[in-house]
Amino acid sequence: MRYLAVCVLSLLVFQSCKKDSQKPSESKPTKRPNIVYIMADDHAEQAISAYGHPISQLAPTPNIDRIAKEGALFKNNFCTNSICGPSRAVVLTGKFSHVNGFRMNGNKFDGSQQTFPKLLQQAGYSTAVIGKWHLDGLPKGFDYWKILTDQGNYYNPDFIAINAATKAVDTTRVEGYATDIITQDGIAYLNSVKDSDKPFMLMLQHKAPHRNWMPALRHANKFDDVEFPLPDTYFTAHDGSLASQKQLQTIYQDMYEGHDLKLTKFKGNPELAWNPWKSDFERMTAEQRRAWDSAYRDKNDAFHDAQLSGKDLAKYKGQRYLQDYLATIASMDEGIGEVLDYLEANGLAENTIVVYTTDQGFYLGEKGWFDKRYMYEESLAMPLLMKYPGTIRPGTVIEDLTQNLDFAETFLDYANAEIPEDMQGKSLRPLLEQTFDGEDFRDAVYYHYYDYPAFHMVKKHYGIRTKRYKLIHFYDDIDTWELYDLEADPKEVKNQIDNEDYDVIEAQLRRRLKALQEEYNVKAEEFKQAPEAQVERAYKQFERLRGKTGTSYNPETDKDTNL
Repeated sequence: MRYLAVCVLSLLVFQSCKKDSQKPSESKPTKRPNIVYIMADDHAEQAISAYGHPISQLAPTPNIDRIAKEGALFKNNFCTNSICGPSRAVVLTGKFSHVNGFRMNGNKFDGSQQTFPKLLQQAGYSTAVIGKWHLDGLPKGFDYWKILTDQGNYYNPDFIAINAATKAVDTTRVEGYATDIITQDGIAYLNSVKDSDKPFMLMLQHKAPHRNWMPALRHANKFDDVEFPLPDTYFTAHDGSLASQKQLQTIYQDMYEGHDLKLTKFKGNPELAWNPWKSDFERMTAEQRRAWDSAYRDKNDAFHDAQLSGKDLAKYKGQRYLQDYLATIASMDEGIGEVLDYLEANGLAENTIVVYTTDQGFYLGEKGWFDKRYMYEESLAMPLLMKYPGTIRPGTVIEDLTQNLDFAETFLDYANAEIPEDMQGKSLRPLLEQTFDGEDFRDAVYYHYYDYPAFHMVKKHYGIRTKRYKLIHFYDDIDTWELYDLEADPKEVKNQIDNEDYDVIEAQLRRRLKALQEEYNVKAEEFKQAPEAQVERAYKQFERLRGKTGTSYNPETDKDTNL
């Protein structure tokens, strides 16, 4: 009875806070701020030097760090669904995937629904999106847009835009490097609106550093002589996690040696090893390709001379991955510096909120992996940095639990626009301005991943993360639970679900998980199982691809398998 009373009281307090959060904050600047929202694709916290990870100290990001130095760095910001399109849909709508309808890549985003760009438009903002869209449909709610086709390509990418003369939707190939093109187009848009009486909101969304991590030619050899630290968990048998044992996203088993690692078949020959998506290289001009082959020739020839095998080959693959991944980020960091410089040079910096984030976290060898999808920290954590001179104190560090679910309400709050009752997040403004006086901004975050059976074969799962603990349920063709004590086990290698010492914690987490699912209106239909035949076909399909990766290292047997 006492427990019920506490629950009812908590619910009433939550509803009261939620109701209040729908109103824009009381203190308003005299002029509504511009918003420049910069989103990378698959940029791990470990690769942003402001977060202090050892890898990033060898490959610093000084311009991204400027945003943290001049504003705020979020230490516990998380995505709701760790995959590209769904995360973008959550950002736009301020609603979970099961509410906005975009649960997995391949779904079609309902562009008729309410989004924060539409609401900003209605509030008098000029709005634009440039770069990666990846929502299977054309943007709505934007006065100007120019988007990459699908995932986009690094070199000579195709862009979709409205032809100014004919008003028709055209697709045009633009020669150059995608990161540089997106940066230049973003600055051109800023230049077109800088003298307007209307505030503006620009979503500048990069392809980088998405797979297959192709650096700009000027950075192709940037980290060739750097040895990056591989994670302690790089070789692991995934004890205690059946779902981790079943995945297909291990660097030394699943990366394509040509497409991903840019390894050649033979010494002295530029022909790539296994490369199923040839367009990324074939779309290069002859001059670009000559420069590319020249940049990679010596290191590929050295690789063939070394004749590596076993653990040494697996470590080499990890190094090649990190070298290209981090070199791909270098041009993006340069471009962000150009945007920041433009804002300052044109008198826009003082009244512009600048946000840097990505669509989710990413693995840089932790647990042996690349990619994302899992609810483990590396892919759940979503870097977030924000600055707004005169409002956000420089050097602010925010430890509270936040999510991409909160972005829409934050932007609407700062724009002094009404926040719709049906949005499911919370404005971050009280945290940014250090006016939040409650005990917990949020006591737990909810997560749900749906994309199975699909690429990398990561099982469907949902769960809850508090400040210290994490409870995950993997379901569909398995039914397993995992519980992690993040304080005692930050690398999440010790599943405590069968440890009696954690029974009380588990019971508390299960109750809070159920309450969150009820709060967010998660229905039974969200837990549907895929047909058994579909799962079997998918495993066969993706294991055939694993069979073409070259050499696969098995840490349990300490042996290679020639594939």
